[in-house]
Amino acid sequence: MSNNTMNIRLAGVGGQGILVASEILCDVLLASGLDVKKTEVHGMAQRGGTVISDVRFGPKVYSPIVPEGKVDILLAFEQMEALRYLHSLKPGGTVIVNEQRIFPSSVALGKIDYPAEIEKYLMTVAANVISINALALAKKAGSVKAVNVCLLGALATCLNIKEPIWEAVITEKFKGRNLDANLRAFELGREASLTRDLKLGVVIPK
Repeated sequence: MSNNTMNIRLAGVGGQGILVASEILCDVLLASGLDVKKTEVHGMAQRGGTVISDVRFGPKVYSPIVPEGKVDILLAFEQMEALRYLHSLKPGGTVIVNEQRIFPSSVALGKIDYPAEIEKYLMTVAANVISINALALAKKAGSVKAVNVCLLGALATCLNIKEPIWEAVITEKFKGRNLDANLRAFELGREASLTRDLKLGVVIPK
């Protein structure tokens, strides 16, 4: 297996556009001339259950399965989902987390408490953490549905892929429906993450 394979895990809850985001990411990587493989797990998505999509890419990828503890970038669409899949992050890996909190039924019913200070905890255990309020940025862009594209904008700051490739893929995906809002959300997510004073050690594999 190639040692130059990079692993990205997108994790969130049903309805957040995780699968659309992973499709866009795969199309961007393919347009960049890379080999790409993807897997998905849909956990009762319509009831707000966990949804994950693993994307592996590099010069040659032999399997879609991410080895245990080898995720380079965890892109969490919701705070508690960042905690849920933190174990999959490799040492030195990056967590990009949406500050949004979506209460599962057990929390809504008062059976358990939502974990406190998740962002602070992530900062203590992950090498790099980018935390942005993607929901607020999506609203600013003109569509709450653009949270997923906003998070892709943050992810783009960790990958050495030219912005026109991202814009072309997003344009093809959303032409005729909320295109302007999605392009704006991508840019706002990118700008928000670039303002963070972090040492980002993630680059696209050669």
